[in-house]
Amino acid sequence: MALKVGILTSTRADFGIYIPLLKELISDSYFEVELIVFGTHLSKQHGFTANEIEKQGFIIKYKLKTTPNNDTPASISKSIGETIVKFSKFWSDNKFDLVFALGDRYEMFAAVAAASLFNIKFAHLHAGETTLGAIDNSYRHSISLMSTYLFVSTDKYKMRAIEINKQPDRVFKVGALSIDNLRNIELYTKNDFLKKFNIDLEIPTILSTFHPETVDFEHNEFYIDEILNSFKVLRNNYQIVITMPNADTNGLMIRNRIEEFSKGKANIFLVESFGMKGYLSCMKHCSLLLGNTSSGFVEAAFFPKWVINLGDRQKGRIITDNIISIPIEKQKIIDTVDYIAKEKLPMKTNIYGSGDATIRIKEVLKLIE
Repeated sequence: MALKVGILTSTRADFGIYIPLLKELISDSYFEVELIVFGTHLSKQHGFTANEIEKQGFIIKYKLKTTPNNDTPASISKSIGETIVKFSKFWSDNKFDLVFALGDRYEMFAAVAAASLFNIKFAHLHAGETTLGAIDNSYRHSISLMSTYLFVSTDKYKMRAIEINKQPDRVFKVGALSIDNLRNIELYTKNDFLKKFNIDLEIPTILSTFHPETVDFEHNEFYIDEILNSFKVLRNNYQIVITMPNADTNGLMIRNRIEEFSKGKANIFLVESFGMKGYLSCMKHCSLLLGNTSSGFVEAAFFPKWVINLGDRQKGRIITDNIISIPIEKQKIIDTVDYIAKEKLPMKTNIYGSGDATIRIKEVLKLIE
């Protein structure tokens, strides 16, 4: 009898990470895999990325609409409550042998929290990591506490995960699934990328993603102004590709500022979702990353790429030699970009595995009760 496995996915980012694991489990008759799609996947404002999932040939078994109507703390708090209510019925009606949850999003926390009284076993991917500048940090560790099995990407994160759940026999270092993607996917050439997205990566390019700092959220307006003011200068030497922020506190404000700033500027490109292949291809061919996204830590270490990590959202993560962390200040951003342009990039920065996380996870699943 097949092991029935649910996969919780709420954003374009987590789904891209899941892809190699999904393909491996679906191809193995030992597993019966069902996709549970919610969050911004079902939001038109965020690109309705559920369509991208289906275009890649994956079948969505369940869709639960849970996106908040606004980005205020009250709206997101209400959304957490509504997500718990919707998932309480979902877990009551649907049974699984194991469910995967990834990362640290508030909606992922809500989905898992709703299951806590139903005795459902969870496997938490990317457990043990820390992001002190985001309230998601507490969500990540809460998901770990509610999960039976924890999968981690490095030795440091394994130690922290064991501190959390106190069960070392249920914490497994497997590496990062993103490295599996990068090892196995054929990325777009610069010419193919130009044809698909109408962005010429032969031109020096800054790839930027800035998500709100949800702990220090009252300063986000200042932060985005500093970033955009730096872009006014940097666009003299670079084109800037901006992927849009998460549905977090102040996310809509940041989105609106970016949209207003980009009007009439030919070398500023706004992208809701490249898809995983498009995003990784842009990363491969760009000059540097600038912002506060977790992909600046894992995926960028693989190529490697220079990363200017802004502010405290990702504070607590491992800083490899390709990452420079700075405050969110216009002149510091400009000066650091200028510094990077003259410096040789460190080449040995990947600490997240050799691209076999999928196989390691599957081996563990076949051994567990």
